[in-house]
Amino acid sequence: MRAALELARQAAAAGEVPVGAVVVKDGEIVGRGFNAPISRHDPSAHAEMLALRDAAQRLGNYRLVGCELFVTLEPCLMCAGAIMHARIARVVYGASDPKTGACGSVLDAFAELRLNHHAEVAGGVLAEECGLVLSSFFALRRAQQKIGAIDGTTGHSTRQSDNDCQVAGHHESPVPEEPR
Repeated sequence: MRAALELARQAAAAGEVPVGAVVVKDGEIVGRGFNAPISRHDPSAHAEMLALRDAAQRLGNYRLVGCELFVTLEPCLMCAGAIMHARIARVVYGASDPKTGACGSVLDAFAELRLNHHAEVAGGVLAEECGLVLSSFFALRRAQQKIGAIDGTTGHSTRQSDNDCQVAGHHESPVPEEPR
């Protein structure tokens, strides 16, 4: 998870919502990714998706059997679907996402018995630190917006909603409504 946190910080430095992910096989990182939908002009460029793509390329197979995914924020439904298709064995996430989380916060895609693959899921790993990276990013964004440092064309994420967003258990720490 520490490697995923470092990738989340790289995302923040690039002006992206700070989410990082790594794919691990036999104790070795085989895939890395951080959020990049803004810079790539790609709504599917979530950290998990990029880490899965990286791992599949490195391993030469789109099936990532025996691999684990570590991600700083609970995966959304899109990412959960890709995780299932890749046959990831275990998903470990940091902060819960009470707005779009698909590992139990909003819905639990991996518990749906009608689906053909069910990864083991563990949440809350380094949750406070993962949530702090997100909340710090958005606090800085709000401060910059107040002084006019960011406008609608220079990296402002239009998916942010500050009014009612929060990391589960961190009511004072807002995160985006749709964090990616």
